[in-house]
Amino acid sequence: MVNHLSSYLGRLAPSPTGYLHLGHARTFWIARQRALAAGGRLLLRNDDLDSTRIRADFVDAMIEDLRWLGLTWEEPVIVQSQRLDHYRAALRQLHAAGLIFPCHHSRRELAEASVSAPHEGGDHDEPLYPPSFRPPAGTTLPPLDAAGLATNWRFRVPDGETLTFADGRCGHQSAIAGKDFGDFLVWRKDGVPSYQLACAVDDASLGITEVVRGADLIKSTFRQLLLIRALGHAVPSYYHCPLMLDDQGERLAKRHDSLSLRILRAQGLTSAALLASFESGQSGL
Repeated sequence: MVNHLSSYLGRLAPSPTGYLHLGHARTFWIARQRALAAGGRLLLRNDDLDSTRIRADFVDAMIEDLRWLGLTWEEPVIVQSQRLDHYRAALRQLHAAGLIFPCHHSRRELAEASVSAPHEGGDHDEPLYPPSFRPPAGTTLPPLDAAGLATNWRFRVPDGETLTFADGRCGHQSAIAGKDFGDFLVWRKDGVPSYQLACAVDDASLGITEVVRGADLIKSTFRQLLLIRALGHAVPSYYHCPLMLDDQGERLAKRHDSLSLRILRAQGLTSAALLASFESGQSGL
């Protein structure tokens, strides 16, 4: 029986930087199943902040593919590019608390000086920030005027603090700030928030009670926990889904065009067959 009084609120959060693939479909199907089991609701968030990769046809295809899967959500669709005021307000709050600092180092400088490899945590991970690049605590911060908003800003992590959370699928998770991840980007010099800040602000301010997403984002969760805590919001629950791999053992990405829902649909795949494969746990098509 559906509990119409359920407080459960989940979200689907695709980014229209390419066509959705099988891995996206399974994660979104799991999100729907968990919302249904809780008698809750789902929001759809269009993560469209990467202006260099976003295309209007990807947005249209994303909506069409989600509907083809039989997914439903509450209207209106949440569009991140229309929520910049929320992210700027969060940045100002972090700035006032002295929890961020400007970073003027180039990607090349960061790569050459970093002490860890960048790809363990998926597309949104980054190398451990060099401690020598961090300004001393208490350094006067430049204002968040027009020039300030055209600057890269990083969150100063509490070195040595152990962060934990209980994942709904992967169990106990633990990481040490300053060791497993370092000072991370929260604002980009092109005037938009990083994935970490936008995601944390949206999940908290929209009242998401459970975040369902891929296991490659577990390390991002620790960063977002710090941001949510700093902004004074309640922390949602997390459920990180196993990743789908290709025949070479690599996780699926949008470069896997042959496994995009667009291509598979054109080859005759039906949503019923795909969802049945998810139900049975056999998703190799």
